[in-house]
Amino acid sequence: MCGIAGIANLRPAQPPPREALLQMVGALSHRGPDAAGLYRDDHVGLAHTRLSIIDIEGGNQPLSSADGSVWVSFNGEIFNHPELKNELESLGYRFRTRSDTEVFATAYAAWGEAALTRLNGQFAAALWHPRKRALALARDRLGIRPLYYAEQGGRLYFASEVKALLAAEPALSTELDPRGIDDVFTFWAPLSPRTAFSAVREVEPGHVHGYGPSGAWGRAYWIPSYGEEEVRGGVSESAERVSAALEDATKLRMLRADVPVGSYLSGGLDSSLVAALGSRARGEPIETFSVRFEDADLDETAYQRQMARRLGSRHHELAVTARDVARVFPDVIRHAERPILRTAPAPLYMLSEFVRAAGIKVVLTGEGADEMFAGYDLFREGAVRRFWARAPASAHRSGLLERLYPYLRRSPVANQQMARQFFGQNLHRWREPGFAHGPRWSATAALKRILSSEVRAEIGDRDATDALFATLPPAFESWSHLAQDQYIEARTLLSGYLLSSQGDRMLMAHGVEGRFPFLDRDLVELANRLPDSHKLRGLDEKHVLKRVASKHVPAGIARRKKQPYRAPDAAALAGDGAPDWIPELLSDGAVRSVGVLAPEPVRRLWQKCAGARGLGMSNSDNMALVGAISIQLLHYQVARSRGGQPEPRRLSVDIDHVTS
Repeated sequence: MCGIAGIANLRPAQPPPREALLQMVGALSHRGPDAAGLYRDDHVGLAHTRLSIIDIEGGNQPLSSADGSVWVSFNGEIFNHPELKNELESLGYRFRTRSDTEVFATAYAAWGEAALTRLNGQFAAALWHPRKRALALARDRLGIRPLYYAEQGGRLYFASEVKALLAAEPALSTELDPRGIDDVFTFWAPLSPRTAFSAVREVEPGHVHGYGPSGAWGRAYWIPSYGEEEVRGGVSESAERVSAALEDATKLRMLRADVPVGSYLSGGLDSSLVAALGSRARGEPIETFSVRFEDADLDETAYQRQMARRLGSRHHELAVTARDVARVFPDVIRHAERPILRTAPAPLYMLSEFVRAAGIKVVLTGEGADEMFAGYDLFREGAVRRFWARAPASAHRSGLLERLYPYLRRSPVANQQMARQFFGQNLHRWREPGFAHGPRWSATAALKRILSSEVRAEIGDRDATDALFATLPPAFESWSHLAQDQYIEARTLLSGYLLSSQGDRMLMAHGVEGRFPFLDRDLVELANRLPDSHKLRGLDEKHVLKRVASKHVPAGIARRKKQPYRAPDAAALAGDGAPDWIPELLSDGAVRSVGVLAPEPVRRLWQKCAGARGLGMSNSDNMALVGAISIQLLHYQVARSRGGQPEPRRLSVDIDHVTS
């Protein structure tokens, strides 16, 4: 894992400035503390900062194919690189290293853009073909690894993080994008290619962007499909197929590393199953890592310890308090580089620091299982609401709402009248895209009450959901309702929030690589072909996965109702011991200075939360407070400071082909 960056001239040849490339490398040093390198010629500069995982001695970047036809700066892992290498060698290609980086460059030299469809991995890459003067920016199918870009002064700047772009180009605007903020207050994250910054774009998952003498272009090289060539057989046969695919995916991610690999252990089914299969693949006890909370409603320690005992793992626990969450929250926003509506990334930021201090660079996680196997309550909500919509007067059908959210002390279905009012919104639209997400999007959009009149005027009558629906694949209408819900959840929350704000950015803040077996290429395609009833069986979520887990996970974990990972929100930022910088950050003067929020509603929100000490706050107030603080921090931590003043790194690779 690494950080990548670069500069390409969009006008006639002019060598990219070396000092700017060094500044980009410095800004990404936390992503790759082990080595750094530059490549530069008359048209393009590639920069790289490395976290050494595979071929520690020979994998420094930027690196070219053996014939020098393609150069690459690459962030990620290609888990099927040995198989691809064998195939390329049979075609006559030669290799100088054992690294997946050289395989990536050579595959692109051999197959061009088609190489991207053959990769089983997680990646963001810049690929430069000097003879053709063609640059490609590519991102993995599901958006595990980030890649941003911006044009300024006739140059294209690209990097793993926005702060590297800001470090390289002082003229690049740091203005926050009202439409990106609008997306956050709908989907929890900007909808790529949009970001929180007006001048910055993000390469979309499964896309490649090209730049060359004939101009710029961009397209999807992969679009998910559901239900095509549906898997035949009963649920038992599906469980066998899923078990085999998940074992292969976990084995690849456990063993294809030249450093030890640990595993996160949340106490839920997904991480427990991955840890069990990882331990089995390793053939010896692995190291597992968990977060403990002092709040009993959030804590899952008992399940974590039960699984650790089952594995015989060397288990590590990190105790996190509300004060800890508040203490690191500014750092969380500096690394997330976008507003967030939950504090959940904060404990994960601390956990990655804890993992790195234990000497581990790579961890397996269970992320992605809920999206691939229909594990969220949202999918169950959608099924209940569509069933209800076919007979809206039925008390029996609406009564099924009471089977949702059994783990919440303040369940949204506890008050039957309010539940029917909330979940009964727009029942007549049950056939339309986004129906299952509608109540949640509507509730989140209500938070826009804290935005300034100027920002709301710029947003105007824009509907963020229209922007999403305009990008739906052509085959979307032919998919089942569950498949449509799964696609939208992966398109919005998975790539935009879970794999970014909670995933890559918190892991790589401390130089830790996350690996995600449930997002394996082959497993994803298998899951998308399974019958809906094998994933959501009645209201039993992840049914087929539970069958797989029953052989590897204690029954108490395999059968427990899903409890989403949460962290203290308002209780951390407005409760006892809350930082004294928050009232100043949310003061009328500070809010007016940033210009995104409206002073009066923010003042009322803070008085309400502080008066209640963050206890018993509504879900809406929790998200509004976190959102307000994160927007203010984003301005001061990233926009105004331009990501800080990075120091250039000493280089292990320094290749200069500048001739002019």
